Amino acid sequence: MTPTIPSDLTEFVMLQGNGVKGLSEMGLKSLPSQYIQPLEERMINNVVPHQESIPIIDMSNWNDPKVEDAICDAAEKWGFFQIINHGVPLQVLDNVKDATYRFYGLPPEEKVRYTKDNSPSKHVRYGSSFSPQAEKALEWKDYLSLFYVSDDEAAAMWPPACRDEALEYMKRSETVIKRLLNVLMKRLNVSKIDETNESLLLGSKRINLNYYPICPNHDLTVAIGRHSDVSTLTVLLQDETGGLYVRAPDHHNWIHVPPIYGALVINIGDALQIMSNGRYKSIEHRVTANGSKTRVSVPIFVNPRPSNVIGPLPQVLASGEKAIYKNVLYLEYVKHFFSKPHDGKMTIEYAKIC
Repeated sequence: MTPTIPSDLTEFVMLQGNGVKGLSEMGLKSLPSQYIQPLEERMINNVVPHQESIPIIDMSNWNDPKVEDAICDAAEKWGFFQIINHGVPLQVLDNVKDATYRFYGLPPEEKVRYTKDNSPSKHVRYGSSFSPQAEKALEWKDYLSLFYVSDDEAAAMWPPACRDEALEYMKRSETVIKRLLNVLMKRLNVSKIDETNESLLLGSKRINLNYYPICPNHDLTVAIGRHSDVSTLTVLLQDETGGLYVRAPDHHNWIHVPPIYGALVINIGDALQIMSNGRYKSIEHRVTANGSKTRVSVPIFVNPRPSNVIGPLPQVLASGEKAIYKNVLYLEYVKHFFSKPHDGKMTIEYAKIC
């Protein structure tokens, strides 16, 4: 018998905790109309053949000036790069991927305890799509979003199925994040990260466990629509399935980011584009839905504190360079991002000086 789409999709997916994983596991032969994206948002007409991709940087020798140059050049030209030999143990990466599957393997009645209406903490959120209340077409993705406040709060509030592994991945990534930011700051004439700028660059962190189940008519929808991150920096662990695409430097074509076992994908976020006055680029990216395999990814979003005001750094403007962004409260910037569907690079227009 052909499975039928639930009559109240929001109830089934969002309120009962099934997610799109529940839809996928029904064995649907056709995509529910709510997920069919407008033609211009579907993937992908302008895909560059797979021989071109973002830089891959070997971090074995952190202090090599060539490595530092490669990081900064990639941040300026591509906004994206992959790092290998970065020092985060492969076992830690494997463990957090396994923990992602473990969380999504829980029964819906367990997961629903972490939805917006039920979660014991505003810092823990299980949901589906991106911003369902604002979207005309939904995205084929479930997520668990964990905002880090303290170890104690995480121990009390984060789901036990994935808590320890997510925390370990965050902790083991701290050294990499600080090193990358120190290198990037040096090119902006900021001598080092200290207590005066640490909260501005990495004052808060959020980790997402993303789940992209097998999708019928996968070419009619997206797993994540076009957007740039609002972070300072994002550290992404992707599995072997693939499906992440980034805008090429020509701003027209899309380039696939091939999965490399043990690598981490680094991308510049809007906050760092604003702080660097446009020198470092936060680049549009998107994720395709897959018709034959489930995919997971685990990004760490490294952000200013919500209470920070972000704008071009004084050291960047010291030579007389004209500011192209105004100062904005980071909390307001993030609220603006989440108030609308994914829409490419439109969020950063909010911070531009007219």
